[in-house]
This record gives sequence, C-alpha cells and structure tokens, in this order.
Amino acid sequence: MSHFFAYLSRMKLIQRWSLMQNNRPENVQEHSLQVAVVAHALAVIGNRWFGRSFNPERLALLGIFHDASEVFTGDMPTPAKYFSPEIRDAYRRMESEAAHRLLAFLPEALRTEYVGLVDPQPADADQWRLIKAADSICAYLKCLEEVSTGNREFNRAKVTLEDKIRGFGLPEADYFMRHFAPSFSLSLDELGI
Repeated sequence: MSHFFAYLSRMKLIQRWSLMQNNRPENVQEHSLQVAVVAHALAVIGNRWFGRSFNPERLALLGIFHDASEVFTGDMPTPAKYFSPEIRDAYRRMESEAAHRLLAFLPEALRTEYVGLVDPQPADADQWRLIKAADSICAYLKCLEEVSTGNREFNRAKVTLEDKIRGFGLPEADYFMRHFAPSFSLSLDELGI
C-alpha cells in the first residue's frame, strides 16, 4: 500500500497566512492550483512575447507540486522562515527531507516520475525561478483580494511582494502584474459579467 497520494490530499488541510487575520482562509491545495495556473500563464507569456522556450504544461505541474512537502512541515510563515540565515537554511533542509520522505511512499518504479516535481532539481533552476515568481504573484493576489475587502492586515505584505516580484527581473512576471493582477481587486460587478 502506498500513502503518497493520501498525503498529497492533506494539502487541503494546511492553512496559509497563519499569522494574519484573513477575511477568507486559503489552504495549500487551492494555493497550489493557482500557482499552477499562473506559472502556466507566465510560461505562455514568456514564449509568446519574450523569446522563451518554456514548457507551459511542465510549469503547471511544478506549480501543483511546489508545496507538496508542506504535508509534513506545514506552512511556515515568511517572517519566521526568513528570521535568520540559520533558520532559513534549517527550513530548506527540512523541506528537502520532507520531500524525500514523501517520495519514499511511492513504489520505486514511480519515484523517478515524481522526484523532479516534489524535490527541485538543479537542472530545473530556470523553471523553479518561474515557479517562485508565480508563487509570489499568487501571494500578492491574495493580498489584493484581502485589501479590497477592507483588510488592512495585508497592506505591508502587498508592498513587500510587489518589490519581490519586480526583483525577479522576469519580463513575463512584470507583464502579468501589469495586465492581469489589477483585476483581482475588482468586484464581480466591476469585472462586468
């Protein structure tokens, strides 16, 4: 019996933004879907307008699995994760160990299909950079949604994430932020159905 997929299904039980008052809670599973959608879009944008050669479907898969290790680690809040270099490095080691533990639940014949999805590989560094940008964009979109409902708790995180996204230096991320992100602060009436 293999527990790999049963563990993955528990992503829906892990709440994000645990140190902040949320108007609408967000779990790791729904966040991962949004990261997959945004990562796919960034790849398509990069290919279409910026001469990239990303595989959008691969990026979507990486987005789905990018936080899979959190079924063991939980979602550590950013301020705690980056409190000091020692904590950051220890958390990275913990994520890697959690990824290996999760992969160990798969039959040996399937592990090679999932190792690059669950545990970032050096050969995929460019793709993971795009995943990190998509992850930050999705956190920013969460901030937009919370702020638009009057939740000031997310004001500072919103500004911090804007700076972080610009810091990636990815034209596809900048394009997404200019052309798609503003809609996330609109009401349904303003979106115009």
